[in-house]
Amino acid sequence: MRHASTTATRASAFPLDEPLDERGRADAARLRAVLLEGGEAVSSPALRCRETAEAAGLRPRLEPRVVECDFGSWGGSTLAEVDAAAVGAWIADPDAAPHGGETLRGFTARIAEWLDAGPDSATVITHGGVVRAAVVHALGAPLDAFWRIEVSPVSVTELECHDGRWTLKRLNHRVNA
Repeated sequence: MRHASTTATRASAFPLDEPLDERGRADAARLRAVLLEGGEAVSSPALRCRETAEAAGLRPRLEPRVVECDFGSWGGSTLAEVDAAAVGAWIADPDAAPHGGETLRGFTARIAEWLDAGPDSATVITHGGVVRAAVVHALGAPLDAFWRIEVSPVSVTELECHDGRWTLKRLNHRVNA
């Protein structure tokens, strides 16, 4: 599940470690209705994920490997405040890191490694980029597919693994639509 909204989410800004906004807290509480029974609860250590989990009634284990991509110097900036050519280079080249943070290739490899070694069954409160990376890995899709996947705040994506083969069961299911 992607965390609920924050001020940065609503401003289309690269995130910092910000709390949920008022609407985000209310939306996160509605996640209780769609939580899977059993399995482990896992959360990114980011404040917005911890607050989403808490509002949903979860007491998750914090997992640093499911944090959002490190956006380096772009953290806290909106797209309009960042050099458009640098953003274009980052999107076009999965090995580029003009922001000084993680490359897309490194980020998606981190998520794929965690996913393949992760728990058998888990509810994971995480970030849009993490969900995109997990879907790309599960489908064996090329990295440029990452940019074509919509992951809304407080949405549910469901992946299932049998004998090392991933299946995408649900994508971007809007809990509060």
